[in-house]
Amino acid sequence: MTPAQRALSLLVRREHSQLELRRKLLAKGIDAGDADAAVERMTREGWQDDTRFAASLARSRAVNGYGPLRIEAELAMHQLDAGQVAAAFEALDEDGEGDWQARACDLLARRYDGAALEADPALRRKAVDFLLRRGFGGETAYAAVRRLRER
Repeated sequence: MTPAQRALSLLVRREHSQLELRRKLLAKGIDAGDADAAVERMTREGWQDDTRFAASLARSRAVNGYGPLRIEAELAMHQLDAGQVAAAFEALDEDGEGDWQARACDLLARRYDGAALEADPALRRKAVDFLLRRGFGGETAYAAVRRLRER
């Protein structure tokens, strides 16, 4: 199997960043020059697109309950530029999936009871910590807890 065929077989399964695609090709024992050429060819022919990858990853993580800080950090690990990251978040906003306050509140509602949060300060701290670990900002986490308590 040629490096380009191997790259294409990876890309038909799911989106990959250029960095990730190159790393996987190198792990399969493909020469660095051949791997770079294969990645360049996939990009040139439209099979690989970092902007499309960023949007796909951001959407997947948002749907799975992760917040914008976690998503942004994961996109940075793929060495995507600021424009591609911004485009991914814009795509989330356009799809109606970028309301982080509502997402955080829904996540808490599935996990915690509003009345229990009202009565127990330790549980409120746990709820905030949960959202912070999922990648939501502090202000968003506190607001989501307040909103759930008011329901």
